[in-house]
Amino acid sequence: MTTHASVRPAAPLYETSIRSLPLVARGKVRDMYAVGSDRLLIITTDRLSAFDVVLDDPVPGKGQVLTSLTEFWLDHFDGQMPDHRTGADPLDVVAPLERDQVAGRSMVVKRLQPVPIEAVARGYLSGSGWQDYLDTGAVCGVGLPAGLQQSQKLAEPIFTPAAKAQVGEHDENISYSSMEQEIGATLADQIRTLTLSLYTQAASYALQRGIIIADTKFEF
Repeated sequence: MTTHASVRPAAPLYETSIRSLPLVARGKVRDMYAVGSDRLLIITTDRLSAFDVVLDDPVPGKGQVLTSLTEFWLDHFDGQMPDHRTGADPLDVVAPLERDQVAGRSMVVKRLQPVPIEAVARGYLSGSGWQDYLDTGAVCGVGLPAGLQQSQKLAEPIFTPAAKAQVGEHDENISYSSMEQEIGATLADQIRTLTLSLYTQAASYALQRGIIIADTKFEF
């Protein structure tokens, strides 16, 4: 007779309590701590956020999965553009008793100034883009042909920026001209070009594996 031992999953991590480093901020999912003056320790918790609301019940293992996804795509696009990785081991920057909060769900990154724009690429007409299309026939000012159906694939991906909101508030879709006014024409063009290139490559890679990436956002 064969017996199988049950394995208890690790308790979900709703909120970190790192005492060896100064807390910088808590986002909807990630907690950030200062590592000196030029780096951050970003820990991805198991908090669940839906429509910009943090729910009470965390999802065990969510932080590890999201961190693995981040590392995968950064590796996938390595060499095409710089990223925020430092290569430092997160376990080395916290106290020994805090390593269980960090293992497999964190990265030590450069402390950089983020561009205050959500760079969104859409390859399919869904989500808030679908509602915008119903109301105006366009998505963030980008005109589209009449008669499109919900979640229909677009002839080519479009770039639809949004203004980055504070925690608990909704990101606001904006026009490309508004983005240019906010960050300047040169940077806006660079971000739009990079966003559409990265999305096109990622969507093609995923589609070959049976996954449709309808839309996604990048932060620079």
